[in-house]
Amino acid sequence: MLRIEDLCLHYGNLRALDGIDLSLSQSGRIHGIIGPNGAGKSTLMDVISGRRRATSGRVWFRGVDVGARSPAERRRLGISRSFQRTSIFPTLTVIEQLELVAARVGGDDIEKVISALELNRVRNERAETIAYGDQRRVDVALALLGNPRLLLLDEPAAGLSRAETTALFEHVAALVRERDVTAMIVEHDVEAVFGFCDDITVLDLGRLLMTGEPDEVRRDPKVIAAYLGSGA
Repeated sequence: MLRIEDLCLHYGNLRALDGIDLSLSQSGRIHGIIGPNGAGKSTLMDVISGRRRATSGRVWFRGVDVGARSPAERRRLGISRSFQRTSIFPTLTVIEQLELVAARVGGDDIEKVISALELNRVRNERAETIAYGDQRRVDVALALLGNPRLLLLDEPAAGLSRAETTALFEHVAALVRERDVTAMIVEHDVEAVFGFCDDITVLDLGRLLMTGEPDEVRRDPKVIAAYLGSGA
């Protein structure tokens, strides 16, 4: 599905990404990306989605080297992205913006996405008037249109309560299994990551610290020292 080889992104002497090697081979799974602030998590998502060009290294998606492809081209290939800040059209109703994006990406699954994310009750409301938790789900809905094969979610639970975070991750997990999609999620809510992700990669200072299953990652001394702390 996704193969990253010796990926580097440097800004002068700053190594935002430094020799990242990572492979996601199975669909229907959620892969978490965690690490301290400044670890390179969002930068990695930017490079995979095409918003930033790597200094060196390669990104392969379903056998295609996408390093020179634009974000729009990668979207058409099946790489979709949401952002830390909710990226929706505030003055449009929920259904209007879903229809707008679907027309662009060729999605014919609007009603299924609305149903899966429980947005039917707000479908005719302007996005700026609905609750923040609903806005975050609209953001995920926009990323899901067009049946992407790789879904990149950058802090989807930012600003949500514990209950809202759990509900959102439950929705995402159900969609990933049902649609056989690969999801990569950057998230600071450690409880949600360890509770819902099948595999976790830990970054620190632009380098890959480790990748493994949740229990393995939680016990790793390097991860505890760099990010989780002794109370993990």
